[in-house]
Amino acid sequence: MTKRRDFSEFNAKLEKHIERLPDYAQRAQEKLQRYFPPADEAGGKPQQNGRTQRGPVSPPPVPRRPSAPAASAVFSTVAGQVPAVAEVRAKWQRWNEPGAKHQRRIRRTSRVLTLWVLITILLGILTVLTATGLLGGAVAGPEIGQAVFSGFATLVFGTFSVRTALRLRELKKLELPAAPSGPPPLPAAGSAAREPMERLAESEASLRELLRQLSAPTSLGTAAVPEVSVADARATADEAARALRGLADRIQAIERGRNSAPERERSALQAAVAKLREQLDDGIEGYGGLVAAAGRAVAASSDGLGTSREALTDATDRLAGLALALRDLG
Repeated sequence: MTKRRDFSEFNAKLEKHIERLPDYAQRAQEKLQRYFPPADEAGGKPQQNGRTQRGPVSPPPVPRRPSAPAASAVFSTVAGQVPAVAEVRAKWQRWNEPGAKHQRRIRRTSRVLTLWVLITILLGILTVLTATGLLGGAVAGPEIGQAVFSGFATLVFGTFSVRTALRLRELKKLELPAAPSGPPPLPAAGSAAREPMERLAESEASLRELLRQLSAPTSLGTAAVPEVSVADARATADEAARALRGLADRIQAIERGRNSAPERERSALQAAVAKLREQLDDGIEGYGGLVAAAGRAVAASSDGLGTSREALTDATDRLAGLALALRDLG
């Protein structure tokens, strides 16, 4: 007979260790608190005799991975600050533009057409030489078969040439829709024009939304502000933005010259940069005045149509004068 094992001693030892589990947990907690002392403001008490009188310690929070939009925003910020990354990104965007893709398609079709035409011409010459007996003497059975084969090949590649020529003609006649223009690139991170251009981009986004709301019909079926005033404000804002970006380009050009100039010449160039920066700040402030007027027009669209329209018109006129002055400076 098989002798049965006695597990009573093993069960007694296991129960003993289970009873001492709270003591093990307490020791582990004390060792953990030695490396991570509790903060007083978190509810812990000062240490006494090397031990801390507080409750169980919560584990440190696990850092969450950034979401895809957050990671994309971080990459966009880094791309705007690193010139090499910004240049690669701009080249990639230009490569993927519909117009650039269309031009590449036209070039590929033109090359294929050239290849088919050359093959057709060579096969046609071979057919004529073989059929007339100029290639290999008198026309015999093998030469007749070769002439028929080359003639058939000439017909096939001629068909390819005609089809490719028609395809190329269609591509050249095709008019692509205007691609939506993205926001212009910001100046480098260390440029004096970087911060004003960031404010201009934010103001442009706000103004577009406000003018869209002013163009939308109200509950009465009419727009809060006449469409003529909205169109005038939009055109003036675009003109002012172009003038401001031209001024920012001048600042960047002077900064590049300053960095390459001798030490004794840099102070004068830096003074020119500071003066243009003041003019740029004034222009951004004027643009912000138009945004504020558009915001007041939206806020007063229910009961103050006349006042909101006059405020928007005045701000548009002021911004138009400022854009004219900036254009004269350029």
